[in-house]
Amino acid sequence: MNNQDKAKKLAGETSVKHIENGMYIGLGSGSTVYWMIRKLGERVQNGLDVKGIPSSRQTQEWANEFGVPLTDFSEIQELDVAIDGADEVDPQWNLIKGGGGALVREKIIAASARKFIVIVDESKLVSQLGDFKLPVEILPFGWEVTAARIAELDGEPVLRRDGHDAFVSDNGNYIVDCDFGVINDPKTLHQQLKQLTGVVETGLFTEMTSEVIAGYPDQAKTLQKS
Repeated sequence: MNNQDKAKKLAGETSVKHIENGMYIGLGSGSTVYWMIRKLGERVQNGLDVKGIPSSRQTQEWANEFGVPLTDFSEIQELDVAIDGADEVDPQWNLIKGGGGALVREKIIAASARKFIVIVDESKLVSQLGDFKLPVEILPFGWEVTAARIAELDGEPVLRRDGHDAFVSDNGNYIVDCDFGVINDPKTLHQQLKQLTGVVETGLFTEMTSEVIAGYPDQAKTLQKS
């Protein structure tokens, strides 16, 4: 296991300490979340009673593999805690998410949780957002028009592909990965993008994060917001 994987494992496993008996949990997506679900499965086998709502098909498969019971929003509309990764985290705990393509479900889950915990390895910590291209989920119909409108906001949208075909999200939509350069005002950019017809959701998560746990090769730290 390389140092980055060690860091992800430590961050993921450390976050499970926030999960208590009887909780409803939002289960994020990505390689760091894998370690959280695996550890959570161990605790379930030892008697922990919880239910999770997965943010992607991959997450659902991991939960099934490790024995984490699942539910959905028809049963419960508020979650006790959601735990998810991020592609970038700035000092104010603004996030870019969506590298794996599950940003819409991840945001619905995060917005439904009383506490939203972000788990990352140290490489995801940045001074400002924008080095990672911003994923924006858009409707397939007229996606070229939507992409052109995004470009008018000084972004460079590129349609995400799966081989030769357009990548399709779990929601049946397309994703454009947008280069805005350094994002100085994440909240305003998110609002501008959301107002465009055809935009479903953006990968900018602002004013949502309750706690950030950063993994390093030898330890996991709970960060302080700047």
